[in-house]
Amino acid sequence: MPFAHGAACPPPRPTGMGDVPEPCPQAPLAVLSKVELRVSCKHLLDRDTLNKSDPCVLLLMQTQGQWMEVDRSEVIKSNLNPVFAKIFTVDYYFEEVQKLRFEVYDSHGQAGLGTHDDDFLGGMECTVGQIVAQKRVTKPLFLKYGKFAGKSTITIISEEISGNNGYVELAFRAKKLDDKDLFSKSDPFLEIYRIDDDRSEQLVYRTEVVKNNLSPIWEPFKVSLNSLCSCEEKRKLRCVVWDYDSRGKHDFIGEFFTTFEEMQKAMGENKVQWDCMNPKYKIKKRNYKNSGVVVLLDLKIHRVYSFLDYIMGGCQIHFTVAIDFTASNGDPRNSCSLHYINPYQPNEYLKALVAVGEICQDYDSDKKFSALGFGARIPPKYEVSHDFAINFNPDNDECEGIQGVVESYQSCLPKIQLYGPTNVAPIISKVARVAADEERTKEASQYFILLILTDGVVTDMADTREAIVRASYLPMSIIIVGVGNADFTDMQILDGDDGVLRSPKGEPVLRDIVQFVPFREFKNASPTALAKCVLAEVPKQVVEYYSYKAFPPTGWVEALAAPGCCRVPSR
Repeated sequence: MPFAHGAACPPPRPTGMGDVPEPCPQAPLAVLSKVELRVSCKHLLDRDTLNKSDPCVLLLMQTQGQWMEVDRSEVIKSNLNPVFAKIFTVDYYFEEVQKLRFEVYDSHGQAGLGTHDDDFLGGMECTVGQIVAQKRVTKPLFLKYGKFAGKSTITIISEEISGNNGYVELAFRAKKLDDKDLFSKSDPFLEIYRIDDDRSEQLVYRTEVVKNNLSPIWEPFKVSLNSLCSCEEKRKLRCVVWDYDSRGKHDFIGEFFTTFEEMQKAMGENKVQWDCMNPKYKIKKRNYKNSGVVVLLDLKIHRVYSFLDYIMGGCQIHFTVAIDFTASNGDPRNSCSLHYINPYQPNEYLKALVAVGEICQDYDSDKKFSALGFGARIPPKYEVSHDFAINFNPDNDECEGIQGVVESYQSCLPKIQLYGPTNVAPIISKVARVAADEERTKEASQYFILLILTDGVVTDMADTREAIVRASYLPMSIIIVGVGNADFTDMQILDGDDGVLRSPKGEPVLRDIVQFVPFREFKNASPTALAKCVLAEVPKQVVEYYSYKAFPPTGWVEALAAPGCCRVPSR
């Protein structure tokens, strides 16, 4: 599988003389990551007569219905409670159900591992999504035919391998620099170089020139941590001060060496200056002290978090499905109806619901999903409603899992009268009100996905556009799946891929939060293909929202609280 599914935050280019420093953008960010899995077991069965079992773990992944071995751990001799040193690495895709199987064996030599039933100590199946959502998963091991392997359990701990840890904002000034000019004062600028493993130097940043000033204050600037120090806080940095010359023959004033670790420590201890040294003067001049000092005025670390950072920090995906019950779907009792319940073949509404819902359910701890309907006359008064609970419980529209949504959908069909029109703004606004309550908590704890299943173009387009613009400021994404063979050309307006969606008054969306897909394009494809298409943009949308709000993942703090490039959990 490819590693890069989205662009990481690129390092800003070094600026030229007098250029305004270019900040590192907040987005787009990585929406696919590699995940490390650490495995341990407890209370394994003892298969050996004279000793304890020698356990080893096989990791398998389901590909096109077949289980394929991904990797295997080392063998730990004579241990029923092993903690394996081997770290399994898998690619992570939010929009896929990635099924994993862990099999534990008592090894009698790697060659025959996994081939003898007598050596099998138990297995466990789960998805990558379940592991990253919970961070730590402990489950019982099972033998063949679903039999428990005694009290045996397996624990999987996940951690994202992050390719980008954000950027740092720095501000420098200098004092009493050497004067290199005859008729005026020096025109100083500062360069920062990263010293790589091969001892080569890579220019990280060049400040603007401050004219005619021996105590310049340079503008603050931002660089990615990857660019500054390759995310290695002890990597050496060379900082050089020059006197600018318009012909390019800049005069060397002095230099000093530091590390990102030292910068952080200096800020914490208020010892934020370095002697700017000219090695030649140091050799020639007996009383030479320095060619001035350089002072670090400010250091701020801005973390760039990934989708997995938020999920593994405890952010829950709350899933709501909204189903179109307008008359254009056809009488559900007729086999030509889009709502016809065929005992042998699910209709398009059910196919789309299950394909998307099975992905989202891994990220919701209570597995309860809101299920709404619109465009129908509902009991007891049979008035038209555009935001009713399909379980007919106005106080609690949640169903138990995807199967609960399916059962509520099938149960409500005989009780309602399909009517119209196709108004979806009320549904969007209803979910947006819940998302707005979540936003007020100022935490990255819940994100809302609204799946709208409809057979036609919406009739309240102006109100829908307005509702989407409002929702783009909230922790919310909208997926619209067009069911049936209607002309959905106008629906592309709501999907911002071809241009910026605006409200009737011309206000643009803050974020592109809508993905529209006609189901007919996936009629002959697997459910996985549909899910991949409609959910591919969700990780990016989640990160964009929390980045805009400057909400870090729940339980994470800035690295200034604990110096170092790596992200630091507060828990």
